[in-house]
Amino acid sequence: MSSEAPSPERTRRPAIVAVDDEPAVLAAVARDLRREFGERYRVLRAASGEEALEVVKELVTRGDQVALLIADQRMPGLSGTEYLVEARKLAPDAKRVLLTAYADTDAAIKAINEVALDYYLLKPWDPPEEELYPVVSDLLETWESGAALESGGVRVIGHRFSKPAHDLRDFLARNRVPGRWLDIERDGEARELLKVAGVDDAGLPVALLEDGSVLERPTVLELAERLGVAAQPATDHYDLVIVGGGPAGLAAAVYGASEGLSTVMVEREAPGGQAGTSSRIENYLGFPTGLSGSDLARRATDQARRLGAELLTVQDAVALEVEGSGRLVRLSGGGALSANTVLIASGVSYRKLDTPGFDELTGAGIYYGAALSEARSCAQQRVVIIGAANSAGQAAVHFAKFAAQVTMLVRGDSLAKSMSSYLIEQIAELPNIEVRTNTQAISATEENGRLKELTVRGPDGTDHLEPVDACFVFVGAAPRTAWLADVVARDDHGFILAGADARAAGWPLKRDPYILETSVPGVFVAGDVRARSIKRVASAVGEGSMAVSLIHEYLAAA
Repeated sequence: MSSEAPSPERTRRPAIVAVDDEPAVLAAVARDLRREFGERYRVLRAASGEEALEVVKELVTRGDQVALLIADQRMPGLSGTEYLVEARKLAPDAKRVLLTAYADTDAAIKAINEVALDYYLLKPWDPPEEELYPVVSDLLETWESGAALESGGVRVIGHRFSKPAHDLRDFLARNRVPGRWLDIERDGEARELLKVAGVDDAGLPVALLEDGSVLERPTVLELAERLGVAAQPATDHYDLVIVGGGPAGLAAAVYGASEGLSTVMVEREAPGGQAGTSSRIENYLGFPTGLSGSDLARRATDQARRLGAELLTVQDAVALEVEGSGRLVRLSGGGALSANTVLIASGVSYRKLDTPGFDELTGAGIYYGAALSEARSCAQQRVVIIGAANSAGQAAVHFAKFAAQVTMLVRGDSLAKSMSSYLIEQIAELPNIEVRTNTQAISATEENGRLKELTVRGPDGTDHLEPVDACFVFVGAAPRTAWLADVVARDDHGFILAGADARAAGWPLKRDPYILETSVPGVFVAGDVRARSIKRVASAVGEGSMAVSLIHEYLAAA
């Protein structure tokens, strides 16, 4: 057992556990970490993987938080990778870093998949101010943002399979609002809190705020306003109004604000858009270990705000009005934003299935998109994923961490037609994921208001009943452009035309439209909502940043 086991008076600070079999290196790691992070974290060290596992076990047993695990790769007994595999079982939320020599780079890259490694550091890291501290600081900031969501904040009490309760939970999770979910059927604490608050079942779902307020059956907008999430615009007129807070909108907010444009972004649900619900994005340039859509949204949101962009969430654009050189975006809350230019980055939403039973059970066992707020509730349960694209594959991999069984229903004969190969390989390696091709759900059955089973039609055309606890649907997307009808030219599917396509659809000026300009001068489009766009996060980010450059050209010529 390590001589640096946690003492009772110091258990409030989260722990960083470092392990290396070379005493000099271990001492240097601990020294550098304590110098920069010692005020907020306890730095514990161990001389072997086995000893470090005992330290982690003791921390977890005492209920202490483990924030970061740092391990050398080349150690006798347990290697760094082998140690992190075991430590991950004990402290799954801790960030994981591997210390490697240059010759061990291949092992580090392999560990990214084996232990979901967050980073690998090449030794030596001199000076630590440049090579060590920025990396560790970023990892700890990410860990802290996740830990904060699990403690304190608002408490929501309700039935798991209640749509209003699901909407509140999803809002809190996607907007990264610290809070806890208490299932009235599973958590004894929930009943006690309701008794103290004087609320009966008719008031569910209930939100208990930190200031002692009790909200019975609140809407998402009511809760957002009480929590200060739904902000109001600071001014009446902007250089740029961005509609949509997905990767394209966030990129435009960052570049617009950084280049001196008064910029406001309007997002109907939460920053990140559809990409923000992704459990893991592994092919985004510059993040070799991958990152979650939620983490990407958090980073981009912080960046945009730091540079001066305004972000209005839980607001939706309901109309676009063109008055001479002015553009007016009307909002669902009754207000309006005046602007010189508008960027439409409203993205797409998952297409709803008209399968019998699905509409009635949406939010009560059937969900469109990843609904990551439901993941932990699916522990040891049966989950069905409908779809065959990357979003479905990412969801299957994520839910496999919690569910006893994940079944993918694929209408086609292969995943290869629509899913990236790295995801197909991951799915094939997970024993609790089953992929059924040439198969579809043809109806859903409820019991006591919640999903009970699906009727599934297999390749041979026969039907059978499939018991299921939760079903997540990823079957194509529809653009969010109904609010632009008769204003901006769209294709037959509702996607917005731009550039040469916009010119052919009735462009009013002598000059050609810019590449991302719509049929209305000064109104631009970026991301998935644009016709002919490539549905990838990186391309959406690229279009969002490129749109700002084109907007500068438009304003300069106006």
